[in-house]
This record gives sequence, structure tokens and C-alpha cells, in this order.
Amino acid sequence: MPTSEAVNPGAATAVATARAVRDGAISALEACDAAIARIERSDGAINAVVVRDFERARAAAKALDARRESVAALPLCGVPMTVKESNDVAGLPTTWGIAAFKDLPIREDAVAVARLKAAGAVILGKTNAPVALADWQAANPIYGRTVNPHDHARSPGGSSGGAAAALAAGMVPLELGSDIGGSIRVPAHMCGVYGHKPTYGIVPLKGHGFPGTDGIEVPLAVVGPMARSAEDLSVALDVLAGPMPGSGYRLDLPPPRHRALSEYRVLVLDAHPVAPTDAAVRDAVNGLAERLARSGARVVRKASDLPDLAAAHGAYTGMLMAITTRGAPGATPIDAHAWMELQDEQMRVARRWGAVFAEVDVVLAPPFGVPAFPHEDTPDWAARTLTVDGEATRYGAQIGWPGVATFPGLPATCMPVAKSREGLPIGVQIIAGMFEDRTAIAFAGLLQREGLAG
Repeated sequence: MPTSEAVNPGAATAVATARAVRDGAISALEACDAAIARIERSDGAINAVVVRDFERARAAAKALDARRESVAALPLCGVPMTVKESNDVAGLPTTWGIAAFKDLPIREDAVAVARLKAAGAVILGKTNAPVALADWQAANPIYGRTVNPHDHARSPGGSSGGAAAALAAGMVPLELGSDIGGSIRVPAHMCGVYGHKPTYGIVPLKGHGFPGTDGIEVPLAVVGPMARSAEDLSVALDVLAGPMPGSGYRLDLPPPRHRALSEYRVLVLDAHPVAPTDAAVRDAVNGLAERLARSGARVVRKASDLPDLAAAHGAYTGMLMAITTRGAPGATPIDAHAWMELQDEQMRVARRWGAVFAEVDVVLAPPFGVPAFPHEDTPDWAARTLTVDGEATRYGAQIGWPGVATFPGLPATCMPVAKSREGLPIGVQIIAGMFEDRTAIAFAGLLQREGLAG
């Protein structure tokens, strides 16, 4: 059933909210209460904000108001937001959708959450995710199912599905997601919002680990911002990015490569050897490419050093399976030499991409092969299918599109660019070179400013 009235794209952005609080147009408490009211009004049918912390949020907003002069310069001053359930917030559960962890005590904020709070954000609660963050949906036995605000019969994407749904429904202007297999980009694509997968390693993962564990930062995995504008992504990334406290070094991301769309060299990828791609998605990507060409950008379809996407996909899925099955009952670990060979291939692929980004500035590609799909409850992924151009295709094959950027650790910004015939959002991922997060986000911002976004 289409439910487009639940979508509120006109709600204030995070930057606009912070400016209003800073200028005294509203108080942090008023911004907080307004967001709480939106959640209470809209979330009943959507089920996005599954852990609510409203009283502590009000107390935090009141504290900001009491210190208005000393905190006014904070970039997210008074911005009400939620975070994906897998991010630790002291005093709230972190379960990853697994009932055994619902009473596990969480005593410390994740580094990313602490940075958001220090920047003035007010955390209202947590948003839904699938079991073990392992699906492009957002349903689990603890909190139930989150639906897509554009059509309740369809998935909001995953695993940051609750985050994208809360944004799309206008509940909050900013979210904190995570991504190892498209978990920021796929829900952004399916819900028609913005999401940024940072360059691997630039945002600390401490406080975003499997419940009850404490170890190395997970290879491939990132946490990053989701929002309803590119500008909000940029401000949030400035808050989130940087080494762990006490690391003895600093992060210095380069500025965007260009200031105008006409200055950009753009490589377009609309087909993947592993991930079938529906005509609606291909048309959206190619339609954007045509608009860019008319705007003066140099659009190309080939790059001499492009990695073999099928081979890279095989190495990516090998590494991903080793990561996601670690410690699982019955899982067979790979040996150290096999793991090092995967790392060698990852390095080779990253070098090839480095050569590509000497020829072009950004790459446009689908985030996923289809728009939002109907809810799928078949337990066995191998038995699941997605309909692409009228044909049943393997559900799991769609990991191919997110993996293009994930395996080499590249930054990628997802933004809406079109609607399907059914009125569903379709996004594009803008991939940039290593550590060129600002280029990916700035390009999205230019598309948004020039009216080329969906």
C-alpha cells in the first residue's frame, strides 16, 4: 500500500536546525520536543525508532539551552537525532537484533556517538536493524519489522533500515549508520535519503562491535552519517572523522577536487558481471549521466585501469564471509595464509582504483540492482530471489554493487536521483578515491544544488 503521505522531505535539515538553535529562533528543547512529537505521530506504522530515550534527550537539550552562549558554536548544536541500534549508547541496549543480548549492560558511548554528543547533537534513541546486521531489511525478533515509508509492503533496506526510514518519514534530520555490505547505501537508495560510507578507517569503530566483544576494528566495516542533504553529511563527517583519542596523529582529508559540475570527469558503471541490474535502476543512473553531460561534465564509460569487478567480487565475498562467520557455530575458519592472500588482492584492487582516479574524479554506479523490494522472510538466503527485468535472480548476488567501493575501502555517497514507475526512490552511489570523502559528498551537493537529485 503506498503511503507517501508519511514521507516528509521538507523537514528541516540538521544544519538548518543547528542554525535555528544558534540564532535563538528555537531552543534545543523545542527542537527536541518537535522531533519527539514527529516520532510519536509517525512511527506507529513504520516502527523505525525502536529504542526511545526521550527523557534523557530532553535533559540533554535543557542542558544545552542553559549553556547557550558557550555551546552556540557547536556544529550540531541542538540537533535531535537517532543512531542505529548497533551503536553503543550508555544506558541503552545494544542487541544487533539478538534476544540473548537485550539485557547486556552498556556503560560507555561508542566513539562516534560521543563525538556527536560533543558536537551538540541530542540523541533521542535508536533505530531498527536486522539480526546480526545481516540483511537488506530491518526486522528481528526483539523489535519486529521496520517498513519503507514510501510503501509499507516493502523493505526500507538494511541493515541501517530503521535509520533510513526515520529520515525519510521526517522524524529526525540526522542518523548514524554502519556499512560492510551496503548497509548505509542500500537503505539510503531504497528510502530516498542521503548516506555516506567513509573511507575505511577514518571513523573509529570502537563501540560498534558485536555485542559482548572487544577486539580489533573489523576489516571492511565502517560507521557513517545518513541525512536528507549532502551538506548535513559533510558537517557530520567533520564531527565523526579522526583517529582515536591519544593516537598521536591527525586526519587531514583533502578538499573536493572541483567546485563546479562542469569541471568533473565522471566514469559511469551501469552493469556488474555478478549483480543483475533492473532497467529502472540503469535508466536512473544513465539519466543522471546524460544530465551531467549537458551540464558540461566529461562523462566516460570506460577506464583503462578499472579492476576486474568479478575477480574483486570473489575476493570481497571471501573476506566478508571470513569476517561475518567468525565465531559462528560450525563455521570453518580460513588459515592465515589464505587471509593474507585476500589482503594482497585487496591491495592490488585498491592500487588499480588509484590509477582510475588519476583519469576520472568520481564514479557513478547503482547502490543495488532494484528499488525497494517486498518484504522477504525466507530464512535461507540461497532460496531468496529478487525480480530483475521480470526474471528471478539470486538475492545474495546484489552484494556485488556495494562491494565495488567496500572491498578497496573507498568512500561512497548515496543520494536519490529518480523514481521508479511505482514511485519508489532510486539512488546512485558516488564513489571517490581513497580519502577523498569530501569529493564524493561535494559532488552529491552540487547535484542537489543544481536540481539533478531525485
